[in-house]
Order: sequence, then C-alpha cells, then structure tokens
Amino acid sequence: MARYKLTLAYDGSGFAGSQRQAVAKTRTVQAELEKALRTLGWTGRSVILSGRTDTGVHATGQVAAMDLDWSHPEGDLVRALNSALPDDVAVWSANVVDDKFHPRFAATSRCYRYRLFCQPLRDPIREPYAWRVQPAANPALLVTAAKFLTGAHDFSAFGSPTTPKGTTLRTVKKAAWMQIAEDEWQFEVQADAFLYRMVRRMVFVQVAVAQGKVPAEAIADALASQASAERRSRLPSGLAPAHGLTLVEVTY
Repeated sequence: MARYKLTLAYDGSGFAGSQRQAVAKTRTVQAELEKALRTLGWTGRSVILSGRTDTGVHATGQVAAMDLDWSHPEGDLVRALNSALPDDVAVWSANVVDDKFHPRFAATSRCYRYRLFCQPLRDPIREPYAWRVQPAANPALLVTAAKFLTGAHDFSAFGSPTTPKGTTLRTVKKAAWMQIAEDEWQFEVQADAFLYRMVRRMVFVQVAVAQGKVPAEAIADALASQASAERRSRLPSGLAPAHGLTLVEVTY
C-alpha cells in the first residue's frame, strides 16, 4: 500500500464541479476518478483533491491523492486509470509520495488562467472555453487593473472564505494579462490560496474597469487596509462565467 499523487486534466463542461456531491446522480470529477480506481481494486472511502473547482470550470493541473495497493510501475497506473475514465477526464501523471502528503494542505500556491475574447458575434468554437465580452474591453485598462491585485490583501470584496471561520487574507504573487490572439486575452493569477469564486470575481471586476464602468482605483480602495464595507461595495457585483476558467497548476 502506498500513497499516490495524481495530476488530472478535465473539461468541466459536463461536471457539477470537481467535488463529489451528496446526490449520487450528480456527475463530478471526484466521483468519476473514484469509480475508475475501484476497477483497479481500490477500497478507500474518498480521494483527496487539492481544492474544488466550480461547475463548468476546467483543469489541466488538478491534484488528487489516495492510498492504493499497486504493484506495477507508475506509468501503468496512468494507463490503467485512463482506460477506465471517461473521455473528458485524464490522468497525466502518477507518483508515489510520502504517506502524509495532503494535496490541499501541502500546497504552497495555485495558478489559474482565464480566457476572454471581444467579438460582437457568437463564436461556437471558442465560447465553451472563453468568455465573449461585449462591449469590447480596453486591453490597456485590463493591464492597469491587474496591477492592483498583487500583494497581500484582505480579498473579502472578491470572494468568501472556504471554511465558515476562514480568513479572507490572501497573497497574490502574480496577476497579469497576456494577448494570445488579435481579439483574445488571457489572465494568469497565482496566489498562496484563493477564496471561493475569487478568480471569477477578479476577472469580472477587471472587465468592468476595461469597459469604463468603474475606475481602476476602485480596486485599490476595496483592497486597502481597513477598507470599509461601503468602499468594498463600490465594485460592481457579478462573476465572470465559469467556462473561461482553468486550474493550471498546484505548486508544492
């Protein structure tokens, strides 16, 4: 028996999030992974994930861990799991780790990417994986808005704690936009941890800035030390759609 660390990729379009739900008919990434593991003789109660992703959110770097009695090479485990998993989930690597390894609590940072494009007409090819924004966002204002997000702040204006008594203090190590096509941009953000729906909220607010709906300085005001509830409420309410978001890496 050994503890294995798995790196997973999945298309979140067909899942009600990553975490197994109480309703058995709800399709989740965790439930599909556990089903595949049982075909290999796994008898555990639950795999451990590095964190949960919302309904519709994708991943190329989700991490899971479980204890498994497996007497074959790690590469064979990858192939065996992929043969049992549905087409919208894949195991990219499997490694034996310390018995006490916990993919959530051992993580030092996580990185997400969000894609959007600005086009007046629908794009059936891109829209399952990117947010079509109209009116068009000003790229220079996106870049300006992102600069206010880095550093250690109280991000309560951008999300809620992941536990009932959890802190809203987070340290964002990187927040930057990059143009990846003529009308398409990608936001990459890395932090020690994230609040619930924090990245989607960040993107929504930055797009509002880039559309001229709110000044970029409103972000700084909301993140300022001892910012009042009134100052935080000056940010527009809303979330960027889930389908533009991908968990790309968990660092240990």
